[in-house]
Amino acid sequence: MPIIRGNVVGHVWEGRRSMDLDLQILDMAGATPEHSAVIVNFVAAIRRQLRHSTCYVFSDNVQYKFKAEGGDSQTVIPDASINCRVKSRRGNAFIDAPRFVMEVLSPSTEKYDRGEKMELYRQQEIEEYWIVDWKKKSVEIYELDYENGIPKYYLWKTVTEDNKGEMELIHFPSVNLSFDELFDEVNL
Repeated sequence: MPIIRGNVVGHVWEGRRSMDLDLQILDMAGATPEHSAVIVNFVAAIRRQLRHSTCYVFSDNVQYKFKAEGGDSQTVIPDASINCRVKSRRGNAFIDAPRFVMEVLSPSTEKYDRGEKMELYRQQEIEEYWIVDWKKKSVEIYELDYENGIPKYYLWKTVTEDNKGEMELIHFPSVNLSFDELFDEVNL
């Protein structure tokens, strides 16, 4: 999924409207089938279990617009998210943070997913953040907590083949997803 960062500034010029775009495209590489398989596996398993709740699971085509600490507006498209405030939208983008976000690593986005994107999710106080490495078949589960009133992510657990029975969604305890379900058909 392309990562686009920037600002749009509008101007009025002789009765016409123009816009200056200050955009930076950070990634245009397409996802691998393995990357996509992890997302599809997650969404399919979770969707069934959230069917009669107020929460919904979304794949990597849903936008969230957030205000960063500096006041700038940023749009992000997580690989998967669970949102329980789906009525809070402007256009095709949610403006409230989801409760859960998952990012599947790729070489072109790993630094962004672990750095700037994770920091933005922390600022929005997203309760749970998973970083999935399909090549290593590992899941890093981060939980949001507070230190002196400041939100901070703590690595709760890294799940691999060795401890795969310990994988769980911390903030959705009634939702089950096994390690094998998440990585099903990943080695195509």
